[in-house]
Amino acid sequence: MESKVNKKLINISTHTFIVALVMLAALMIFAIILTYVIPRGEYGVIIQDGEEIIDYTSYHRLDDEKGINIFKGLFAPILLLASSDGISVIMLSIFLVVIAACFQAMNDCAGIKVIVKRIVNRFSNKRFLLMSVISLIFMLFGAMLGLFEEMLTLLPIVAMVAISVGYDSFTGFLVSIVSCGFGFASAITNPFTVLFASKIVDVNPLINGWYRVIIFIVMYMLLVVWIYFYTRKIAKDPTKSLTYNNDLDIKADMQEARVIKDEKKIFLSYIIFFSVVLVTIFCFSLISALRDYTVVALIAVFLIGGFIASLVSTSNLRKTATSFGRGALSALPTIAFILLASSIKYILVEGRVIATISNSINDALRTSNPYLIALILFGIVLVLEFFISSSTAKAIFVMSILSVLTLGLTKETLVLIYTFGDGYTNLLFPTSPVLLIGLSMIGVSYFKWLKKSWLLFIITFVLVIGFLALAILIGY
Repeated sequence: MESKVNKKLINISTHTFIVALVMLAALMIFAIILTYVIPRGEYGVIIQDGEEIIDYTSYHRLDDEKGINIFKGLFAPILLLASSDGISVIMLSIFLVVIAACFQAMNDCAGIKVIVKRIVNRFSNKRFLLMSVISLIFMLFGAMLGLFEEMLTLLPIVAMVAISVGYDSFTGFLVSIVSCGFGFASAITNPFTVLFASKIVDVNPLINGWYRVIIFIVMYMLLVVWIYFYTRKIAKDPTKSLTYNNDLDIKADMQEARVIKDEKKIFLSYIIFFSVVLVTIFCFSLISALRDYTVVALIAVFLIGGFIASLVSTSNLRKTATSFGRGALSALPTIAFILLASSIKYILVEGRVIATISNSINDALRTSNPYLIALILFGIVLVLEFFISSSTAKAIFVMSILSVLTLGLTKETLVLIYTFGDGYTNLLFPTSPVLLIGLSMIGVSYFKWLKKSWLLFIITFVLVIGFLALAILIGY
């Protein structure tokens, strides 16, 4: 067992790191090969109101040689930093480092333990109700506000709450990150999928919103039932936990009988800090002019506010700085995940095959059967999600194409198809940085997660197909 002084809150095992790295590197090589297999092409550009707009009806093949330059492909994780996606990747990486530093300091000064203790004392006799409520809150964050990456900031606390009431950190992962991902996909007013896609196809996102509410309720019930069966199993036999060995040190540390000095001061300082965090998230998510700067604002809040809260709790500047430094270093391996996952889109764009892929979509949609069209569109979005994880980038790419086609489907159904295809895969595909980071924070490998969750996603897929069929049937 590590000493308390050297204990890292985020600790990625060597095995987990190597497996994830090899898997993402293999996907990157696959993307490079695709650029040599798929013909190169591009769309024309038109000038509208003084701005260059891509004309998705003017596709043409390029006669130059196929394939991205091999060195450019291999060094894509570095070169993408200078691309249009570079700023987003850099911000996400900084965001991860800052929250890791903040929570390490919070853990070292007993801040997490104090907050968890207060929550557990209030809900100790209603532990599954507590998990269900936390799951609902996180699903609403995703469904209403489009939050996902930001919820990584709360995973350590939720995981420790789950451990304290007799479950495990994997349960905490389910009721926070997975629940938020389900909410993001079962979107009601998600600004990054529902609102943005609706704007592109020129439809009021509030029309027939009742159907999305029904979908949200059904998917929440599915997730809660799945969590119930998992927690019931580990309650009977704790060794069945996916994070059993990883949680032993945490449990031992939490069960130590010692009085925490200045508990009230620590609790108050972090309550104020997280109140500022939540206000920042809500304000920047609800105000469209600020939405693009949410991550930047959170970086500033966690860096400054987290440091101040830890300093107030410890009254020791050196200890706080040391904790921040150790937490930041613990997050560095996951930046490799972000760079490799993001490089896949960069390779396809630089290989000039994205336009060819989208043009093939047009050919695939030449059918009069609306149910088949819906399935094809859903499959296409799934494929694109594997390579392009950004919701807004994909929305512009996909919905712009759909808006100029006559498909026999309502615009609301097109938005629904896009939302489904974009959302649930954030919790399934290995190209999702949030999924890989979240799993690494609780010490679960991607393949363990896949083995555990495959049935959940099969049921989800069946329900999604059913919801799409019903939408077409009722003319949603």
